[in-house]
Amino acid sequence: LEKSRAQRILWLLEELKIDYELKTYKRQDMLAPFELKKVHPLGKSPLVSVQAEGAGEPIILAESGLIAEYLIDHFGPQLAPKKWQDGKEGQVQGETEEWLRYRYYMHYAEGTLMPYLVIALLLMNIRTKSPFFIKPIANAIAGNIESMFLNPNLKTNLSFLEDQIKSAPDGGGFLCGSKLTGVDILMSFPLGAAKGRVGFTNAEYPALWDYVGRLEAMDGFKRAVQKIVDVEGSYDPSL
Repeated sequence: LEKSRAQRILWLLEELKIDYELKTYKRQDMLAPFELKKVHPLGKSPLVSVQAEGAGEPIILAESGLIAEYLIDHFGPQLAPKKWQDGKEGQVQGETEEWLRYRYYMHYAEGTLMPYLVIALLLMNIRTKSPFFIKPIANAIAGNIESMFLNPNLKTNLSFLEDQIKSAPDGGGFLCGSKLTGVDILMSFPLGAAKGRVGFTNAEYPALWDYVGRLEAMDGFKRAVQKIVDVEGSYDPSL
């Protein structure tokens, strides 16, 4: 789906270096088209159809976290950190810090960070698309929501991520340590969309800003962006 979170799944596929067929859909009034409901009942994106050799019907995977976990489990274990500390296999609290971060961010990307960015998008649309005669009221309502709820939560999350990048294991560089993992790919979209918006600036969050720059400089990311440009004519990481 154009201009959607599906862009990062394309990067994941590029990073895994597996054969795939890309099918794109155009938005209709900002929403996914009805045709997507023929693929999955909710009609949302991203969706991945997996067809194993010799299998019958393909399986349809929805939700970015599930798609990433499934593809990494089967095709890219190098994109997941080591799970167990040496000698503590299968024990409670035997997991590595890298793996605990990995599982946390699989859920955090969509469960915590993205809802705030969606709210920011909705408030922007309220400000810009309200009829002229009610615009002052709409601006006042949006401003109150931003000041009382949205901006404090965005600041808390961006500060948290700044600290997480600084404290990442093994010298850092990525959220789970010194190597790219699937959660960095998942986080690339919300952070790329937030970059320069919603208070996310280089001056305020330099480590997080540099982290997003590292992601966007990676070869797999660039290949995914080029495929998007080839299909859509441009690449827009905004929501």
